[in-house]
Amino acid sequence: MIIFPATDIKDGKVVRLTKGDYGQVKTYCTDALEKALEFKACGAEYLHMVDLDGAKDGEMKNFHVIENVVKNSGMKIEIGGGIRDEKTIKKYADIGVLRVILGTIAVKDTEFLKNMINEYGDKIAVGVDIKGENIAVNGWLEDSGVNCFEFMEKLCNMGCKTVICTDISKDGLLSGTNLPLYKRLKKDYNIDVVASGGITSCDDVKILTDYGMYGAILGKALYEGKIELTDALKIAGRI
Repeated sequence: MIIFPATDIKDGKVVRLTKGDYGQVKTYCTDALEKALEFKACGAEYLHMVDLDGAKDGEMKNFHVIENVVKNSGMKIEIGGGIRDEKTIKKYADIGVLRVILGTIAVKDTEFLKNMINEYGDKIAVGVDIKGENIAVNGWLEDSGVNCFEFMEKLCNMGCKTVICTDISKDGLLSGTNLPLYKRLKKDYNIDVVASGGITSCDDVKILTDYGMYGAILGKALYEGKIELTDALKIAGRI
């Protein structure tokens, strides 16, 4: 299983939110590249980045911060947050990201999503961010009314390769992740699923690895010292 340390960017800084609440922001680092290189030194090859300002406003406010990490860290980076048109996708693809994550636009415009999958293939991933069983959009601030499991079926039929699935109710609480959800997704859908939200312990990492998940994102648990990255990488069979 791939371990993706998370680097969420707001106002150019590395931060974490609690349950996606922009009113509950904690800053951990002012230099995103420095943090990425710390993760790399532990053995991580991959990095999950989110432009939180972009997710909320739909603008690439932190592009230069992200570009600096992509070009100078030597890591394989997936990026999400406010990517809602082909121009933005191409701009990220051109700087060498591993994949871009489409969230709001993927839910609201499935024809656009289908076209982008056809055009960019494996470089397109979809963020399925869940509140209850519905998908939340616009920086998790709006309930789309779209059922996550029905949407997963559509993604499989479109040929989408990778989904990043976050249970928002677990995100940032350090209380464990939604293991039954990920077990169901792995069993029912022929798609690579990256688990995200509330992964708090090495036990969580081991269970997700045993499920055969494609990947897992570690966020607040890393920053608060609940999980040592090298331990997670060893459990997941990455080092």
